[in-house]
Amino acid sequence: MPSTKTTRSNTMDISKMVLGDASFTAPFKLIAERDDYIHAFVAYFDVSFTKCHKLMGFSTGPRSRATHWKQTVLYLEDVLTICKGETIIGSMTVAPNKKNPRDVDIMVKYSLSGRRCVVSRVQFYKMR
Repeated sequence: MPSTKTTRSNTMDISKMVLGDASFTAPFKLIAERDDYIHAFVAYFDVSFTKCHKLMGFSTGPRSRATHWKQTVLYLEDVLTICKGETIIGSMTVAPNKKNPRDVDIMVKYSLSGRRCVVSRVQFYKMR
């Protein structure tokens, strides 16, 4: 998977959340730093504890120190060919599953209009 720069994150303040706030849609934009193939997207989260005497937190990101939490790998139906400087745009929708709210339904919409690959797709995932 090529190195990319991302331009999107979603922030939640758990002390102010209400029912329904766990469902969200976050747009994203990924810019390829080299020519390569894309087999999956990787989702992760960062946590900051800001109401403490000492600011604390951690990241589950792939470039951060390991924790017991891991990244979520969302495999794509097709392998994408991307060239340096090309952009994948899309959105990720996350919501508790209606039958089991401990499960998470994820929908990823993405498109790439590159020199070697043109694709626009919606994929669905369930995290248990």
